[in-house]
Amino acid sequence: MGSSASPFLDRPGTVLIGYGYWGKNIARNLDDLGGLVGICDADADARERARERYPETRIYEAYADVLADDAVEAVAISTQARAHADLAIRALEAGKDVYVEKPLALNYRDGERMVTVADRLGRILMVGHLLEYHPAVLALERLIRQGELGRLQYVYSNRLNLGRFRREENALWSFAPHDIAVILRLVGESPIEVVATGGAYLQPNVADTTVTNMLFEDGLRAHIFVSWLHPYKEQRLVVVGSKKMAVFDDRAEPGEKLVVYDQGASWVDNRPIPRNGEGMAVDYGDGEPLRLEMEHFLNCVRTRRRPVTDGWSGLRVLHVLQTAQRSLQMGGSRVPLDQPTRSIAVL
Repeated sequence: MGSSASPFLDRPGTVLIGYGYWGKNIARNLDDLGGLVGICDADADARERARERYPETRIYEAYADVLADDAVEAVAISTQARAHADLAIRALEAGKDVYVEKPLALNYRDGERMVTVADRLGRILMVGHLLEYHPAVLALERLIRQGELGRLQYVYSNRLNLGRFRREENALWSFAPHDIAVILRLVGESPIEVVATGGAYLQPNVADTTVTNMLFEDGLRAHIFVSWLHPYKEQRLVVVGSKKMAVFDDRAEPGEKLVVYDQGASWVDNRPIPRNGEGMAVDYGDGEPLRLEMEHFLNCVRTRRRPVTDGWSGLRVLHVLQTAQRSLQMGGSRVPLDQPTRSIAVL
């Protein structure tokens, strides 16, 4: 196999399930880390591409063959979201640890089943909330925990693009999981209320653009604007604190993605006056987020450590997504959110 000559001899043997648009990136990183022992895809063309790229790695056609292979310790699932729950549960019951791309599932009940099975069997279940491993996001979280921004007051995120239209899920489910995951991590809790609005312009009942508003316990608010029908690409997160403000722009040049602004409002004669300060780029180190994420998964499989983005993390995000979808279908009605029980892990 391609990874047999790797120096990472203790890396768990992992098979990628789904050699598609994103699966190719997962395969590359698993291979670089010495953890890739196979690729499985039902599509013959995909298998041929995988065979050409990884000629010494085992290529599977049938998922059942992967599950029956005792040399396989874990699977990384990168398929259409509607297949996540079934594939993950089958792998967990076969004694494999599981990494599954976002979203964890397409409904809360399936996600809860996945988490329950993983906990019952003592298996690792990790969800691909990629931005929670981004060095700039980790640096931003540290600044917030250290009090550099003061009390959080408002957070918003824009994830906009043109294209990659989907039929099986709308823009909310396709784009927003990353932003929800990051906001929950930065705030440290789930919202108590969600309101979502949007519009379907290309296909009936498939929203091309949505705005999701979240209200948290202490009055903090956040909103997420996503669209795949937009004239330019934007991936930007803005955090407004009582002391300073921060911007994470994933489209900016390396080293300039995270900027903190010493700006806000000062009170003069009982009137709020804008305080304009300089923006300063934050040194957050480097590292490809997906590589860091895959390395974390392999280490968790080896050490049996709970992943930062474990099944409960995926379930929290799924809960917000499903509540937002309900609000969207109700024409933007306010929908309360019950709280999942597990706390947010720290990387």
